[in-house]
Amino acid sequence: MRNEFPDSEKSANYAFRLFGAIVAIFCANPVFGQSVSSCGSLTNAYGPLDYRTEKNDSRVVLEYHFTPEVEALIRGRSGTIGGDIDYTLRAIPNNHRALIAMMRLGEKEKTDKPRDSQYTVECWFERAVLWRPDDSIVRMIYSTYLNGKGRGAEALKQLETASVYAKDNPFTHYNIGLHYFDMKNYERALMQAHKALTLEFNRTELRDKLQSVGKWREPPVNPPSPPIDKTP
Repeated sequence: MRNEFPDSEKSANYAFRLFGAIVAIFCANPVFGQSVSSCGSLTNAYGPLDYRTEKNDSRVVLEYHFTPEVEALIRGRSGTIGGDIDYTLRAIPNNHRALIAMMRLGEKEKTDKPRDSQYTVECWFERAVLWRPDDSIVRMIYSTYLNGKGRGAEALKQLETASVYAKDNPFTHYNIGLHYFDMKNYERALMQAHKALTLEFNRTELRDKLQSVGKWREPPVNPPSPPIDKTP
């Protein structure tokens, strides 16, 4: 039987299919994805740990590297402030308070890459998102950073994603609404306020803020269901 392709063409076709299979495996397996980033690998000597669920394992890192003095940007614990926050975020990429501290350190030093930080401030956020994409608090903090850099459209995308991952958590929806308000996106803030009310979260700060700028509206009342006709 005659070969359908010349040998060279068969080899090229096989290589192409093999490459496609490798790409499919790579995309489907988050472990591979975690090692490929312009902001370095998530692989670390200790961790990485999830800040939300691995509190006990995180304690030793916080005790030796993220003390109250480090968080307040007063002094380092084991070295410099930047070095200690760097260590904390390599071990616990989605540590919300450490991300805020690194962001504030960049502002204090007037640089995108604080002293003794291996990565830029934005890289720390990208690593946190890569590590735990469903962490809505990380995305809210990231949106604050992006908005402060004049990148409002990107900040809004982070909040939109945070809202999806918030699911039925009323407190998270409420906080997302506060972030929208700070960005002067009052319609989105109102939507989040209504969502929180629907989920029976009744704090009034967001409502009061919206009222202060004339943007508050009461949520629509669901019309009563029509009576069921039981006539035989």
